[in-house]
Amino acid sequence: MKPRKAQQQDNECNHFVRRLRLLYFLTCLGWIFAGCAAQKPLPVEVAVRWVADSADARRAMVEVSGISAASLKQVSEDAAQSRRLLAVYAGEPNPNFPPMAGSYEIQSGKLFFKPQFPLEPGVEYHAVFQPEQKPSITAIFQLPASGALPATVVSRITPSADLLPENLLKFYVQFSAPMRRGRIYDHIHLREASGEGGGEGREVDLPFLQIDEELWDSTMTRLTLFIDPGRIKRGVLPLEEVGPALEAGKRYTLVIDREWRDGAGKPLKDGFQKSFSVGPPDREPIDPKRWQIQSPFASTRDALSVNFAESLDYALAQRLIAVALESGEIVAGKIVLSEQERRWTFIPASSWQRGRYHLLIQTTLEDLAGNNIGKPFDVDTLAGTQRQIAASTARLPFEVR
Repeated sequence: MKPRKAQQQDNECNHFVRRLRLLYFLTCLGWIFAGCAAQKPLPVEVAVRWVADSADARRAMVEVSGISAASLKQVSEDAAQSRRLLAVYAGEPNPNFPPMAGSYEIQSGKLFFKPQFPLEPGVEYHAVFQPEQKPSITAIFQLPASGALPATVVSRITPSADLLPENLLKFYVQFSAPMRRGRIYDHIHLREASGEGGGEGREVDLPFLQIDEELWDSTMTRLTLFIDPGRIKRGVLPLEEVGPALEAGKRYTLVIDREWRDGAGKPLKDGFQKSFSVGPPDREPIDPKRWQIQSPFASTRDALSVNFAESLDYALAQRLIAVALESGEIVAGKIVLSEQERRWTFIPASSWQRGRYHLLIQTTLEDLAGNNIGKPFDVDTLAGTQRQIAASTARLPFEVR
């Protein structure tokens, strides 16, 4: 056992070592904090969130913060960049279908997206922010389904013309929010007007092609409603025995019942009616040579306008007509149909460049009676051979000066 004096010296030594270690530790901490203070501030992270409207929860919008000033400047100068950066979907994102319609705004260094239509209870909305060469950021929003008031409406029915051919092939019924499958034909009626006053008359018996696989688009907001082809094509039994669903010289109303349920299980806010007159059948193929092209000017984003000789199929005219450079490269832009689907307008994503372009039209394009380019829908075998077109794409040249 050590003498008391030696043990006291050991204790003083150990105490000195502990103080030295503590001093060293505090010195290291000082170096660490000094180094952190000298560093530049960390970059602000991008955040995506839904912002509810206190007055109406269905008017929620998307807010993106933390975007660089350079990106915001690019967005303000190019509307297409907003859609590339931020896209909002009703349901799971689907790259094969365009995102929701709405407007983009920049306020206080943030990017906002305001949906065009009110959001629907029970529907899961996905806001996807996709910066270049970085992982996407998704914010999900859903209004409670219980106790929600009916809000879904029929936003439009096409064709929108008031005079339709006797051999009309189909209607498109567009809803403002996703619908549900099942028993759709219980809520769709085609009624013939009666008398000189044009009042409601008899209901046309089985005018539509009723199939188990209902023809909805991927968002469940657009229904394709075919007139029974057996009551259109000449020489087939239904047309000869029952007659056409539509008769020239008469007036009809397409009626959508309010009781039709949307995707949240709620009835429509209102019913919908489209009244129209019926003219002679159209059995002539589409002829793009009769179209009139109004070319824009170079260094502008003015619209390219194409006036058709007749109304065309609403959905196909947006999908089967494109603008291409002389090299064949497709030009990005927005397509709008107007004037009862007789006018096709294209607004480019960036300014036009001087030079030659082509309007590319797939020959499967249809008019209201289902006639294609160079090929009628209703081929009458007694009328002889019809003119055919071999190419799958027709081209119309135009020049930007």
